[in-house]
Amino acid sequence: MTSDATMISRAALPLTGGPGDFDAVMKRAEGKQVVLLGEASHGTHEFYRVRAEITKRLIREQGFNAVAVEADWPDAHRINTYVRGTGRDSEAVEALGGFLRFPQWMWRNTDVLDFIGWLRSWNDSVTDHERKGMPGAGMAVGFYGLDLYSLNASRRAVVESLGKIDPAAARRVADHYACFDHYDNDTQRYGLLAGSGVTEDCKKQVAAVLVELHGRREAYIGRDGAKAADEFFDADQNARLVHDAEEYYRTMIHHEVSSWNLRDRHMMQTLLQLMHHLKQTYLRSKVVVWAHNSHLGNASATSMGSRGEFNIGQLVKEHYGEESLSVGFTTHHGTVTASSDWDGPAERKRVRPSLPGSYEELFHGTGLGSFWLDCHADPEVAALLRQPRLERAIGVIYRPDTERQSHYFHSSLPDQFDGILHYDTTRAVEPLERTVEWSAGEVDETYPSGL
Repeated sequence: MTSDATMISRAALPLTGGPGDFDAVMKRAEGKQVVLLGEASHGTHEFYRVRAEITKRLIREQGFNAVAVEADWPDAHRINTYVRGTGRDSEAVEALGGFLRFPQWMWRNTDVLDFIGWLRSWNDSVTDHERKGMPGAGMAVGFYGLDLYSLNASRRAVVESLGKIDPAAARRVADHYACFDHYDNDTQRYGLLAGSGVTEDCKKQVAAVLVELHGRREAYIGRDGAKAADEFFDADQNARLVHDAEEYYRTMIHHEVSSWNLRDRHMMQTLLQLMHHLKQTYLRSKVVVWAHNSHLGNASATSMGSRGEFNIGQLVKEHYGEESLSVGFTTHHGTVTASSDWDGPAERKRVRPSLPGSYEELFHGTGLGSFWLDCHADPEVAALLRQPRLERAIGVIYRPDTERQSHYFHSSLPDQFDGILHYDTTRAVEPLERTVEWSAGEVDETYPSGL
């Protein structure tokens, strides 16, 4: 064991699978308004399971009342209505039915299914006698999406919502949104043609819908208290999403950095709107956020920042400061659910051992297996970790043959995260729909040394 790994091993708290594994995380979360729980891939069972277990404790013990995830608003809203007992779905698996686009496994997996079932049971019990006096007693916990890919689903949702309370306004909004019909609901095509100036864009139309909604807000929410406020908030967030997605798709064709920043700014603004709504309507606003490390770790401490990119993790730290906690996840090797190409099938792929000079290799060198590491508790450890190293990020696509170029970036860990949960050996998350490729798994590989 190297001296660096020895220093880490002395500061780390091993995870044994016992009930007290996350006590130190819970201690760090006390008094926080926002807890950010990351993941180093979009397809690792341990990351999903552990996020769920920590979130359950935050709900039970510290009164957190919302989970906001890297998912589209309307798809997450269907889950929200299910866990609150107000939707049409009778089973948790039905509530996940909105996640139809690639990558379906990111939310349609067994770990999310288990958590959604638990959350429904928790909400069903909020008035139980045993819960009285507990931090979250009497308050249902919601499930919300932060992302902005659902332009078409969101515009349909706005029209549908307005149709129930103001048919004339719904018709006007539908007329505005008809601007997108010329592109056959193909957002990529809209972005290409409108972004390059070949066709007219829809900026004015989506802005007009927001004006329409906000001008009638008081009339809409005065109908039925919290229920009406929730319904208006859903419609308003869908309209905001359409507005931001229109700009995102126009921008992403030519400006990669700008489109990334637009997306994460939208996620931050959605989080702020959610917290304001919860505070105004339910008098408490404490939110757990689930997203990839690349979104939740402070981008200014990574090579992303040097490219001019920021993310929701950086914006949360700037806005909430000490009232926020960010936790990253890492792994050394194992398997992962990912695809080889965009829109490709889900595959169970082997994750190669981490590269020399990476944080993951350093953590592997401790021999601890799995552990929690507070990045700021020990000044010497913080100084060691602050020296920039490689860090791995696997999204929905994993390409082991170009791993160094495709999946590693430089970061300064204590400035990126408050703490790290490391799981040395991990396995692929299990999709609800197993593809032939996933069931077969990936054949054993040899690991070339020249990466």
